[in-house]
Amino acid sequence: MNGFIDQLLFSASVTGPICLMLFLGVALKRIGLINENFIDVASKLVFQVSLPAMLFLSIIQSEHDFAAAANLVVYGLVANLLFFLFTAFSTKFAFKNSEDNGVILQGGFRANTAIIALAYVANAYGETGVALAAVYVASTTILYNIQAVVALSPRGETSGKQALAIMTKTLTKNPLIISILAGVVFYTLSIPVPKMITDAGSYFANMTLPLALLCTGGSLDVSALRSEKAPAWFATGYKLVLCPLFITLGGYVFGFRGLDLGIIFFMSSAPTAAASYVMARAMGGNSKLAANIIALTTVASLVTCTFGLFLLSSMQLI
Repeated sequence: MNGFIDQLLFSASVTGPICLMLFLGVALKRIGLINENFIDVASKLVFQVSLPAMLFLSIIQSEHDFAAAANLVVYGLVANLLFFLFTAFSTKFAFKNSEDNGVILQGGFRANTAIIALAYVANAYGETGVALAAVYVASTTILYNIQAVVALSPRGETSGKQALAIMTKTLTKNPLIISILAGVVFYTLSIPVPKMITDAGSYFANMTLPLALLCTGGSLDVSALRSEKAPAWFATGYKLVLCPLFITLGGYVFGFRGLDLGIIFFMSSAPTAAASYVMARAMGGNSKLAANIIALTTVASLVTCTFGLFLLSSMQLI
């Protein structure tokens, strides 16, 4: 009985703070202490400055074995690619001739690895876990952007050129990818970083997750879930149940345990990324449905992730 309670408390200690911060964001937005302008500006600050600083510092300040991490990254890429194909065929079968297939597909595979998943990893494993997860985030971010463009692109030469332009822009100008690659280069070549710069960067890094979670909570529109229930729930089931189940089980079969398996689970069980709304809007998709999927998966993931973490920790796999 004590073991059961201990595992339950451990699971709650990882997901509980994220849950509280998200609902605090909802509450602050509702009472008017934060508004859309604050969320917009703060989100840009997180994405363009503080989160890149956190990822860069976590890489250069931790001990790494990038050769060993390569197995984790390769598995993550292959597993997410296979799940994308599985979701694509399933969506096409379930929603025949629907114009929203691309949005549903994106909602079913694209995880919020850079905010929610990293917050889970930070709570469970600390800076060492974040440093390893950062490499995973960089590789899957590239893959997710390519898959999103493929999913949302209508057929035709003009749309193909538009898709290529959006893909190029999202990959070459993504601050997260740039900061992670820079961190790997600095770490590999042992390039010294002045203490004054690392101290200043730490100020930004320390406010990243709290601010990001407040903005995520404040941007949730739970009331919007009353419309388009079937597509939203379909995508949610794939994102929060099938994705972590298949990818984590596959990781176990291929011999991943402890920190590695924990990262695989957290990255695959995270809710749909907020970037899916931006991408759907840019590609002319149903942005309202994309927003509904984000809201539903974000709220429901607090339950599914806690349950999954409880099972894995009870079996002493992570």
